[in-house]
Amino acid sequence: MSAVNDTNYNPAVFLLTGIPGLEDVHLWISIVFCLVYVFSIVGNSVILFIIKRDPSLHEPMYICLSMLAVTDLGLSIATMPTILSVYLFNSREISLNACFAQLFFIHLLICSESSVLLLMAFDRFIAICNPLRYASILTLPRISKMGLVCVLRAVAVILPIPFLLQRFRYCQSNILSHSYCINQEVMKLACSDIRVNSIYGLFITVLTVGLDSLLIFLSYVMILKTVLSITSYADCLRVLNTCVSHLCAVLLFYMPITGLSVIHRLGEGSSPLFQTVLSYIYLLVPPLMNPVVYSVKSKHLRRIIRVFIK
Repeated sequence: MSAVNDTNYNPAVFLLTGIPGLEDVHLWISIVFCLVYVFSIVGNSVILFIIKRDPSLHEPMYICLSMLAVTDLGLSIATMPTILSVYLFNSREISLNACFAQLFFIHLLICSESSVLLLMAFDRFIAICNPLRYASILTLPRISKMGLVCVLRAVAVILPIPFLLQRFRYCQSNILSHSYCINQEVMKLACSDIRVNSIYGLFITVLTVGLDSLLIFLSYVMILKTVLSITSYADCLRVLNTCVSHLCAVLLFYMPITGLSVIHRLGEGSSPLFQTVLSYIYLLVPPLMNPVVYSVKSKHLRRIIRVFIK
């Protein structure tokens, strides 16, 4: 594109988009989103409240769960304003700076959640494969430091993204295909050379989600190897049962994000409706379901929640 076009136009706003083909029922869809956000925020807040108030839950597994609840809360809060404004109020405009800020927090929280899931896998690995040293390895100060490292890693790799996007001229269409801002969508609207952003985006994906998922897989290979060496079938099931909640959280997080990454890079002919629905699943379902999964599988949490409700 010519240099003239590159300097003549830079939109002051981006336009967000709802679910394609369902514009007439956006108000009804907004009710679903409102319910999802209410249950996500209340569920994760209750988990945090219970863990904070009960000293018996101040142990590594529940500290990791509280970190997961914080990232899920943040992800809900980061996406809620624009999604509800599109579906509830039909307000589609978002300024460039607001868009860059939103995509920064969305990618930051996704990266942080991936790191927390890895930390939880490490917790399960030590608890099952080296139980005698569990208390000495996973002390609360050490878990806190690991959590801080997770956040710092996320900030370090995500912080350059908004600055890389700000240097572009957006002289093409300013219409995004989602009701929130993410890096992949925004950089496609630039009329400049986006190869650096594309390479950096791939680097981030491999370094964070790719590496974390690989390490989680390897940790479960070692866990399965240890469990299969247990002679008692009942003990084997009991040990595996302690991993069910984490495995569900891992699947809820990695399956949609992997599917969406594959579609963005390889599935150009796929249905826009399917892409949009999958994008909502990967952002909204984990914060909604993680409190349910952990509450159902943790007897301690279930008992405290019953007392809390009464």
